[in-house]
Amino acid sequence: MAGNPITKRTVILLAFVLPALVFYAFFVLAPAFGGIWYSMTDWNGVNPAYSFIGLANYREAMIEDENFLKSIGFTLKYVIAMVILQNVFAIMLAVLIESRRRTKSLFRTIFFMPNMISLIIGGMMWLFIFTKVLPDLAGRTGLLFLDQSWIGDPRLSFIAIIILSLWGGVGYLMVIYIAALQNIPDHVKEAAAIDGASGWQTLRYITMPMILPAITIGVFLTLNSSFKVFEAVFALTKGGPGRATQVIALNIFDEAFSQSNRYGYASAKAMILFLIVMAITFIQLAIMKKREVEA
Repeated sequence: MAGNPITKRTVILLAFVLPALVFYAFFVLAPAFGGIWYSMTDWNGVNPAYSFIGLANYREAMIEDENFLKSIGFTLKYVIAMVILQNVFAIMLAVLIESRRRTKSLFRTIFFMPNMISLIIGGMMWLFIFTKVLPDLAGRTGLLFLDQSWIGDPRLSFIAIIILSLWGGVGYLMVIYIAALQNIPDHVKEAAAIDGASGWQTLRYITMPMILPAITIGVFLTLNSSFKVFEAVFALTKGGPGRATQVIALNIFDEAFSQSNRYGYASAKAMILFLIVMAITFIQLAIMKKREVEA
């Protein structure tokens, strides 16, 4: 008899979880496993007839498709820049905001607001800034370095994408780091101040080690989102000029929808992206967790 209440409670909890689980299985798990199957076919997404071709799509993508290999290289370049810059700026903003007494809430709101705007809409706003506002500002102020081909030059278009991505993503990580900073015990900070530690010494030897779990989360989130970046590039450059700023997700999109409707081939590329993200994420988590233990 004693086990009945527990069993009943378990059934009730499962009943609450079941609807979400059904939707998740139908809209996430089923397409994911379907993608694995279609990645080994020549399906074009329209014709119900298709053939099983094994690993031919994977072999073509990793050996013969130069555009895809270039998109992997550009994506890795973007990921490295974003992992470093986004986390550094987020930590800096969190520390600066937490050091203020009266205007914390105001600055939190200001820097988090871009995260509430769709990156497609934000990209259109920044496209207007890069193509209209900056050239006009350069003409009015004489700051000619602002009048550049921000979208047409491959080097500057990469910088433009980074600016847009930082604008849209730093605020979210900032909130995570603010929460981590607030969890640092006050007596630890007071002890450091009594011992004569400078602001830099406090940040390096106390703050950073104590927020390492948050840094692990921040790096994980940045890695995940950076590898899957699509909206920022699509809104600003659409992969141009040429294919100079084409990321993996945009290459997959073009393969499936803009060129020859090779859905099976695009699915193989998507699986390669999944494997890359999974491998790098596992490595990152292993390294960061080890550093947390050491700290």
